[in-house]
Amino acid sequence: MSAITIDETIETQVRAIVADALELEEELTSTGLFVDEYGADSLAAIELLSTLEKTFGVTIEQDELPKMVNLEAVLEVLSRAAAR
Repeated sequence: MSAITIDETIETQVRAIVADALELEEELTSTGLFVDEYGADSLAAIELLSTLEKTFGVTIEQDELPKMVNLEAVLEVLSRAAAR
């Protein structure tokens, strides 16, 4: 498995995946909380996890899901998953 460097291109791609999974029509900020600010539910979180795994060819452990509270945290989780 190759490591993923979180650059601007990857961040833009992840931002689009998150916005799609959360069905957002508003601007997604790096620190905006998915549940509190965007009304995300557990189904959206699972869809996000699955899409990230398929898109980037990584495995993200289920226990990482609660940590994925905003875009910044998703990028951190993705970076850790890619490093394994």
